Amino acid sequence: MSRRLTVLALAAVVLSGVLAMGSETLVVYTYDSFVSWGPAKAIQATFKAQTGCDVEFVTAGGAKATLSRLLAERESGGTRADVFMAEMNEVPRVQTYDLFLPLTEKDVPNLAHVPQALRFDPSGALVPYEYGDITLTYDSQALTADELPGSLEALTDPAYKGKIICEDPRTSSTGFSFLLWTIARFGEEGYLQFWRKLSPNLLVITQGWSEAWSLLTHGEAPIMVSFATDTAYEAASGDPLRYRAFAPGGEGYRTVYGAGVVKDSTHPQLAKDFVNLLLSKEIQELLPTTEAMLPANETATLPAAYREYTVTPAHPEALPLELVAQKMATWLSDWERAITAP
Repeated sequence: MSRRLTVLALAAVVLSGVLAMGSETLVVYTYDSFVSWGPAKAIQATFKAQTGCDVEFVTAGGAKATLSRLLAERESGGTRADVFMAEMNEVPRVQTYDLFLPLTEKDVPNLAHVPQALRFDPSGALVPYEYGDITLTYDSQALTADELPGSLEALTDPAYKGKIICEDPRTSSTGFSFLLWTIARFGEEGYLQFWRKLSPNLLVITQGWSEAWSLLTHGEAPIMVSFATDTAYEAASGDPLRYRAFAPGGEGYRTVYGAGVVKDSTHPQLAKDFVNLLLSKEIQELLPTTEAMLPANETATLPAAYREYTVTPAHPEALPLELVAQKMATWLSDWERAITAP
């Protein structure tokens, strides 16, 4: 994934698209990887050609951190954001703060091509555009298949001391999904004990996925929390299959990303047009080779490498979003105390 690393070196904490001169600018708040190697530039060019409107992408890092920025801006008097892109587990916060306009197939015609199974937000505030499973990825030049943990519990084995990278659930949607995976697997009675035992094996807890991937691919540690499509991305990119996804014990955690139109937007129709473009077959077919995720539009054609190499967990874990809404603050607070305790 040399292309990923080249782009990462250029990524800043706050990234904005290069804007052409125009009468209107649509501001899209998203996560850093969508801008640094995702389809942002292609969307900018296509949207400009279709509408004459420029698109500015802004990020504060991972999806959770960028959502926190949006909330802080609204609290302090307003935001420039017209569109926001977030992960399904943010629905509780989105609903609490009443952030987005409800969207229907009339507003976003391409939503008709998204199966009901992916439509995680019954209010229509967040429209699914991509999905995947949180699993683990390892460096096959540092570990053999026989040396991999055979279960989530096995990650706590002292043999993996300092060999695991994970993302912070307070700032990273990937990290938050991993936290939910551990809660689903061990229950509220056991997940903190798992994290306490895991702690010595963590090289670092990063703010977001991009930083974690950079550490993995620079040889800092051989295992990271990542996505079931990582091997498929490598194969589709023509890179050697060095970094390989695996599902310990056949487990993983489903994650879906969605886009919403901010209620305060001064360009609501253009924002809806943006979401519709995001769901178009043309843009959806870019997601596997840029985002390393699966398209939500079922008419999009997957690259052959994705059909061959995507890992499908046999026993995926999941928690009801209603429960996440009720318990999220407590879980994060308890996790923080457990992981930082001396």
